[in-house]
Amino acid sequence: MIKEVIVVEGKDDTAAIHRAVEADTIETGGSAINNAILKRIALAQERRGVIILTDPDHAGERIRKIIAARVPGCKHAFLKEADATYKGDIGVENASPDIIRQALANLRTDYQRAEQLIDWEDLINAGLITHPQAAKRRRAIGNILGIGYCNGKQFYKRCGMFQISREEFLAALEQIENEGL
Repeated sequence: MIKEVIVVEGKDDTAAIHRAVEADTIETGGSAINNAILKRIALAQERRGVIILTDPDHAGERIRKIIAARVPGCKHAFLKEADATYKGDIGVENASPDIIRQALANLRTDYQRAEQLIDWEDLINAGLITHPQAAKRRRAIGNILGIGYCNGKQFYKRCGMFQISREEFLAALEQIENEGL
């Protein structure tokens, strides 16, 4: 049994979680997350801890940001878009139990006032900003680091928020460059 409560978007996501692990969930009801749900998530964080596992799409990222802003200290589990897509549909419910367990094993913690270990210049030099392949490179590095895909500004914030070390960053950069990206 996982101690923390896992926050997902809907009942199909809860079913997928239950196929993978024994855990309690809170469903946001999609992107229309309301104050009552946020209060339940805050209570769960206070008493047991919270893991946010939303879909690897725009709506899922929006929900993740809303929760993280209102409920500090949450843990984050990320799925790769390719691992959560079935017939063009992107969602936690499409991920296999093994992929969900893997995401839950590679949690990142949200440090609100974190020291920035990677600076903006590092992202530019790595071709993650203002580069013709920047989005593709950010997606690949985000998957390696376990912080998901996002735009350049959010990638920079996540590097600080999840305390990505310079060593982790450079190792991920080397890996994508070895893969020809």
